[in-house]
Amino acid sequence: MKKKMNYLLLLLTTIFFVGCTNVENTSTTDGESDSQEVTTVNPKEETNTTADDEPVVEETPTQPSNERFAGYKLIEVDGGDVSGYREPNVVVDIGYGDREYWAFTNEYGQLVRVIADEIIIQDDNNEPVLSSGRYYADEAKVPGVESDTLDEGHIIADSLGGVSNAYNITPQDSTLNRHGDQAYMEEVIRKAGGATHFEAIITYPNTETQIPSSYQYTYTLMGNEIVDKFDNVNPDEVNAGLGLTGSEPSDSTSSTTSSDVSSVDTDGDGQVTIKEAKAAGFRMPITSDHWLYPYMRDNDHDGMVGE
Repeated sequence: MKKKMNYLLLLLTTIFFVGCTNVENTSTTDGESDSQEVTTVNPKEETNTTADDEPVVEETPTQPSNERFAGYKLIEVDGGDVSGYREPNVVVDIGYGDREYWAFTNEYGQLVRVIADEIIIQDDNNEPVLSSGRYYADEAKVPGVESDTLDEGHIIADSLGGVSNAYNITPQDSTLNRHGDQAYMEEVIRKAGGATHFEAIITYPNTETQIPSSYQYTYTLMGNEIVDKFDNVNPDEVNAGLGLTGSEPSDSTSSTTSSDVSSVDTDGDGQVTIKEAKAAGFRMPITSDHWLYPYMRDNDHDGMVGE
């Protein structure tokens, strides 16, 4: 009987321990399930937090190094290349040495625009300048320069640091290039020691020719913006047609006598006005080295009248 009681107690004890173990396992399992559910959520929250705290690096399309070149292909052409061919829709550096003068062509291969942040004049002492005053012995043979009346005209002259390939050359009236508005503009910039914010716009009568019909130059000298506009024609013939010249073309840069001044000073007050100078055929501005300058009023004392 005693032995049976012992077996009964042992059986009850075993059942009790088995029951506790199941309860413990069930609680543990439930706890693990809860822990897994939280773990599933937390990584997402951590990921979101990281994304907010650290900026996301997005890839952007490559931009051109200079926005002014957008839509144009940048190419290199030797400064002394005498070929008259131009590629369409390109931009070329036409500055000699380290200068950056940019020339643009349109879809027809016409040279239509030239820009430069700064015009740096030729350095005769430190650059290989020929005895002719040029960097190269010849200029590009752009179609049209074979004419007896047209020069291989630089948009930016050698004296101002320009090269001689087709992206800086247009067929230009010989008189205009050597003695007219083009020559005068170049001389003004040279004597000023350079210019800034330079832009040339070249216009053509049609899309087939390489001979411009007109030019417009905008540049800044001594803080003053100057705009020069002129047609690609012989200025002597134009002036003669307007009755502004006599039998011989006048030389606006030569010395003169008081009688010559009186012919410009039409009201005889001893002071030449801008209006009187223009009526006599002189272009503005009149700089301090011009023979008319002493007879004119330079209100801001910058060495230029009529800028």
